Amino acid sequence: MLRVFAGLVLLAGFSAKAADYAVGADLSFLKQAEDRGTRFKENGEAKPGLQILKDHGYNWIRLRLFHTPAELPNNLEYTIATAKAAKALGYKFLLDYHYSDTWADPGKQFIPKAWEGFSHQQLVQTVFEYTRDTMRAFGAAGVLPDMVQVGNEVSNGMLWPDGRLPDHWDSFADLVRAGINGVDAGRGNGTRPRIMVHIDKGGDWQATKAFFDKFHRYGLGYDVIGQSYYPWWHGSLLDLKENLDFMANEYRKEIILVEVAYNCRPGEYLNKPGPFPETPDGQAAFLEEVQRLVVATPHGLGKGIFWWEPAVTGGLERRGFFDPQYNVLPVISVFDRWVRH
Repeated sequence: MLRVFAGLVLLAGFSAKAADYAVGADLSFLKQAEDRGTRFKENGEAKPGLQILKDHGYNWIRLRLFHTPAELPNNLEYTIATAKAAKALGYKFLLDYHYSDTWADPGKQFIPKAWEGFSHQQLVQTVFEYTRDTMRAFGAAGVLPDMVQVGNEVSNGMLWPDGRLPDHWDSFADLVRAGINGVDAGRGNGTRPRIMVHIDKGGDWQATKAFFDKFHRYGLGYDVIGQSYYPWWHGSLLDLKENLDFMANEYRKEIILVEVAYNCRPGEYLNKPGPFPETPDGQAAFLEEVQRLVVATPHGLGKGIFWWEPAVTGGLERRGFFDPQYNVLPVISVFDRWVRH
């Protein structure tokens, strides 16, 4: 009875703030997959991937932007086209600047080839201008982002070696400030996008504290803490809960788990037990438990979850939402009970 009561309390609190809660997905590969002929399905019926997620309460899309990608599709034109399709269905839009031609993450933050050899001041000015100009392009297309990440998983900085941490905090702060200023300069008369700072320490409150205590000394204004949480890298669900509690109590900022995933087929837990089976049902159970923890974050500061990424293809399909025939898996229904009324 106590567990049922607690669940009802959580549901009531969630309902009160549901309009502000991000039921989200990074769908940066979706357009490419569908352009190549992939037909995603629910109960055997083909539907656009965006529609399948929308039918189950998803209300935010996250899209990464690379400067000049050589192989990956995520350039400005592609990203605008995907954002248009999502906005037409009523999605809100989180833009993820990588400030690179390829993946930027804690292990690599490659400067775009077009910017190689720039001095620090040249990089700062270029980050500002590039952010401003791309924001203007999104605005002109009618898809100004609702939220912007200035850098992706910047735990170790960005635009290496200039903004690499822990040795170059002053330079890193200059680059982040340039990005934030570029967002403001590029939005025109549009509503100011919320600014997210994204690191990859979902289950590590001590590393989170070390980063944000230092970050706050630079007086950089932002709105949302973004965290990645993949349990095989970032710790147990108890570790995650501990950090959600810490961040909410310490910083009083909104918190979004902006990258979350679990396998529907074996991949990460081949030689050790995982928190859930790597099966379709285990994947759904994992997301349900993560959702419970985010909703229970102190002060109502848990503001959403983004799955990375439902429509991924190739070797990472096991983290996606679809089986080998592209029928959607049970994980699609996790948010039904939270958003339907």
